[in-house]
Amino acid sequence: MNLDKKDRQLLLLLQEDSKRTTKSLAADLDLSVTAVFERIKKLEKLKIIEKYVALVDRKLIQKDFLVLCHVKLSQHKKEYITQFEREITQFPEVQECFHVSGDYDYILKITVRDIQEYRDFMVTKLTNLQHIASTQSSFMIKEVKSTTAINME
Repeated sequence: MNLDKKDRQLLLLLQEDSKRTTKSLAADLDLSVTAVFERIKKLEKLKIIEKYVALVDRKLIQKDFLVLCHVKLSQHKKEYITQFEREITQFPEVQECFHVSGDYDYILKITVRDIQEYRDFMVTKLTNLQHIASTQSSFMIKEVKSTTAINME
């Protein structure tokens, strides 16, 4: 995909605030409103812009206990991997799930209210999944950096 400088600038601005008006974006990009509108439509059509979302403050909804949970499967059979991935996506507590290399097979990003809610999640949901050999949990002490923006350089 070949994006020019204006497309990359536009994407950065939209990642900062996707609710900005095309008029405001046009002023920052030194383009016409029509040109900005057409560029946005092109980026959407090409699926470079996948969707628009609202980012929620975890603290204000009392879901600010963040856990990174490393999961190791008992075996690396395709059926075990497929089953785990299908089941883990059903848990609303799991915000992100990454299949990774290294000592563990998956890293889960989990948000809950507190340690008790995390324990309940572990006992009633995660450890009930088949083929899990072990887990290791790390709890967030402080969020140093958090962004959804992808660097365009």
